[in-house]
Amino acid sequence: MNDYLASLDRALSKLPEIKGTGERFVPPDPKLLTEGKTTVLENFSAIADKLNRDPEHVFKFLLRELGTAGKREGNRAIFQGKFSSSVFFQLIDAYIKDYVTCSECGRPDTHLVKVDRFLAMRCDACGAHRPVSKQHAAVHLVKEAALKEGE
Repeated sequence: MNDYLASLDRALSKLPEIKGTGERFVPPDPKLLTEGKTTVLENFSAIADKLNRDPEHVFKFLLRELGTAGKREGNRAIFQGKFSSSVFFQLIDAYIKDYVTCSECGRPDTHLVKVDRFLAMRCDACGAHRPVSKQHAAVHLVKEAALKEGE
């Protein structure tokens, strides 16, 4: 019985510390500026930090979903074209659903790992893992929002 308890203590000490208190995961609201024909996401780095993801991965996701060009300058991200805050809210929610929250337990305590040539999401809370795809439905949301704004 002592061997079992010692093994259990050793296993528990090796588990990663889980951040959060079980509250609903809420990212910062996107702060947007429109400068001519460009949209600037002022708090891009804060959003990527809150999501606990590589800023480059988040940036590439946003570029792909918006279907536009852009660049990063310090803590900001600059996108070619005019986009509303509702579009960015939808895209950030889509990113959280696809790349942050665990599909098994619903917790945001996950990280992305590369398995062979594929990207997988591993949950620190429940241990689940699943591959993540590059196909997203958020593109349709952006197109619908653009059509409604053009009316």
